[in-house]
Amino acid sequence: MTHGTIGDVMTRDVVTIGSGARFRDIAGVLETWQVSALPVVDDAHRLLGIVSEADLLHARVAGTETSRTRQDSARERQAPPPDEALTARGLMTAPVITVATTSSTLRAARLMDRHHVKRLPVVDGSGRLVGIVSRCDLLGALVRSDAEIRAEIEREILGEALCPDPGTIEVEVRDAVVHLTGEVDHPTLVDVVVRLCAAVDGVEKVTHGLTHARGPERPFGPPTRGCVEGW
Repeated sequence: MTHGTIGDVMTRDVVTIGSGARFRDIAGVLETWQVSALPVVDDAHRLLGIVSEADLLHARVAGTETSRTRQDSARERQAPPPDEALTARGLMTAPVITVATTSSTLRAARLMDRHHVKRLPVVDGSGRLVGIVSRCDLLGALVRSDAEIRAEIEREILGEALCPDPGTIEVEVRDAVVHLTGEVDHPTLVDVVVRLCAAVDGVEKVTHGLTHARGPERPFGPPTRGCVEGW
């Protein structure tokens, strides 16, 4: 059982800017394309950093505060920030957390949650930008129909990973909640089946009434009856 990959859900046509782009140009591109951040790339399209609306606002606020607190001459108080600070190179955030096209949607979601970011640039083995994936892209991948969820469980978990006898495990999916019934060969397989199903993209919860050929006793491990939440 595998999760969907970033290559399946990412946006491939990404608006970018060069490292020498000036403040006014960056703001104009953000407004024109109605985006909140832009990847900064070099001439070979390698990712250098990310510049966002927040970066632009911070630069303006910081410049204003500096001019108000300086105790130097009037010329110094009114002096603008250095040219480098007004370009994408000076404004951008770097380094940037990235993912590859082959990364799983689950890994990307965990990275976004851990680093508190809304999007991740997607790069190839040479560091070149090939796309971008957002929270919205991941949510779209995780919101799947009940039929899709059931088909994946039957094909990849029951069909390929565990290979039980046909008809020994029944799968019902309703509103992303999976319910399993039937019998497995060994008591430890109950937990295995439940946890594999809970890891399928789009599954919110797994409940079951699974039994095993050796009867109700469990030689070790936690009780299996109940439910397991999807991630």
